[in-house]
Amino acid sequence: MSKKLGKRIQEVLHKNKMTQKELAERICLTEAVISRYISGDREPKPEILANIATALHTTSDFLLGIENDELSNSHIIRLVARNSTSMTPEEKKKLIEALCGEE
Repeated sequence: MSKKLGKRIQEVLHKNKMTQKELAERICLTEAVISRYISGDREPKPEILANIATALHTTSDFLLGIENDELSNSHIIRLVARNSTSMTPEEKKKLIEALCGEE
């Protein structure tokens, strides 16, 4: 499973135009540890995996290959819920307007 997890992390890093170093800094780990996760030499503990998923704006289920559709409704709901505390009031207002179909 580690190779699959590492491949998914690498894909999402690329998609987000983020480096391993940037990811490591966001979750307070070293770049070497992130590299080991990506190479499959090491598996992250569940709480670290959750932090990686949050930093990459995805879910642990997607990174683990449990969920294959990165844009499913349940995925989007979890992302909004997970990231809502870091949103500014203006971002929250725009999100509510988008959800309600108001422009």
